[in-house]
Amino acid sequence: MAPDFDYSNRSERPRGPVLSALSTAFPGVRSVQEQVLPYAVWWESHNRVAAAGGGPLWVALGDSMTQGIGASAPDLGWVGQLSGRLATRGWDHRLVNLGVNGARVEDVLDRQLPALEALEPEGSPAALVTVVIGSNDVVVGRHRRGLVERFTAMLDRLPEGAVVSNLPNPQREARAVDAMLHERAAAGRLVLVDMRRDGPRSWRGRLASDKFHPNDRGYADMASVVERAIDRADLIA
Repeated sequence: MAPDFDYSNRSERPRGPVLSALSTAFPGVRSVQEQVLPYAVWWESHNRVAAAGGGPLWVALGDSMTQGIGASAPDLGWVGQLSGRLATRGWDHRLVNLGVNGARVEDVLDRQLPALEALEPEGSPAALVTVVIGSNDVVVGRHRRGLVERFTAMLDRLPEGAVVSNLPNPQREARAVDAMLHERAAAGRLVLVDMRRDGPRSWRGRLASDKFHPNDRGYADMASVVERAIDRADLIA
């Protein structure tokens, strides 16, 4: 229980000029970007209640996809849909979602991992920790530099048994991260969510109007991949 938990799901970076231009030119991009602030506010309110409660805790770390941007409601991203499925299966849990739109691995290191640690008092670790991060690192060349080292630093700080997704991206850095995740998963240090192998073969009909973020259907497929990884590792009693 963390009754004084105070965490912002809002990005500390201004929206870049390219995204601003796209939002002006394309209504589909603009409509998805208009979700960013209200979805962050929704999760902040939800998180305060969850952090102050009792019972098994799931902490989700990540970027806009963890926050559910592109879905028709904040709790219809992959995190919200999976939480609903797990509750239906009988896992009575609290969910704290630390996802931030536009987050990169450095944001997990600087903001989200300290928040996770604040939620885990001595002797009371979270029952489930999930991580989906890195897409915003690999899409821009200057952010790819040092990605493997930052990802390594993040993995070293995660609790053992954390559920971590790889990156379905052809860039060399994404492949290096994938190899590292497979190695650590084989050693039993983490649970791998293999989006490269098990994610949708086609995103046709699964993308929001910005043609980048998933829609409800796309997020449902992501939730299924994470759910299968959790089940294979027998993480949910």
